[in-house]
Amino acid sequence: MKIAICGGTGFIGQALCKHFISQGHQVMIVTRKQPDHSSKENSITYVTWDDMKSNPGQFEGLDALINLAGASLSQRWTTQGKERIHTSRQKTVSAVADLMNVLEHKPPVVVQASAMAIYGTSEDKTFDELSPPRVMDFPSEVVSMWEEAADRIQTDRVVKLRISVVLGNEGGAFPKMILPYKLGLGGKIGSGQQWMSWIHLDDIVRLIDFCIHHPEINGPVNAASPKPVTNDLFGRTAAKVYHRPHWFPVPSFLLKGVLGELSMILLEGQRILPVKALDHGFEFQYAELKDALSALKKQ
Repeated sequence: MKIAICGGTGFIGQALCKHFISQGHQVMIVTRKQPDHSSKENSITYVTWDDMKSNPGQFEGLDALINLAGASLSQRWTTQGKERIHTSRQKTVSAVADLMNVLEHKPPVVVQASAMAIYGTSEDKTFDELSPPRVMDFPSEVVSMWEEAADRIQTDRVVKLRISVVLGNEGGAFPKMILPYKLGLGGKIGSGQQWMSWIHLDDIVRLIDFCIHHPEINGPVNAASPKPVTNDLFGRTAAKVYHRPHWFPVPSFLLKGVLGELSMILLEGQRILPVKALDHGFEFQYAELKDALSALKKQ
């Protein structure tokens, strides 16, 4: 297969590239600039966003395109920061939509990154792919506009991958989340009752592959373990796996003082379930948090 990955040099993108290459596929990585290293694997081609716009013909005959690109929410939400987050998502999705408009032989599927923030936050509600979007704060507003932009992508299937917290040692939120426990300073954040929906890095890679190979899957897909946990339970599980105490709570007011508006990502959460993936037969390798954390500890 010939697969293009926009944002292929990022945390999830790198793991996805390794997965596809191990299966013998040809991978095109769309990134902001060509890598500096001179040695390149024969199965990988690097293309810049400008190259994609000026020479779209090289994307003819793709079997799939995956767009993971976009500025991280994990930055201070200043006016400039919010604008950067909005703009990066709109630009990358628009670039993919424009590419689809000019290709004669479009890929049969585009997997477009989205996020669980589309559902808003709640301590008592459970969300699946049939739950309506709830625009109630900055993250949900960003993701709602992100998905609206994705509706412009014209191809047979557009899978909107609503990503939860991805657990992996090489990037994402997990290294920062587990550090206090490694230092013996772990504890609940705020009330500890806020939900945390999560997925192991290996499972999100497998899920993307699964969506590509199952033509009946279309539209929103929740990329989350079927066993979400509260913040307090996450901490207690991490403490057991890493043999560290769970005793040092972080008050809400302190977190708000340090992180400002960004603190809501840690103080509020969503309980989402991967109903569509399960209904289509996807099997999670790490459905239980304890198993996921134990695997990460061994790496």
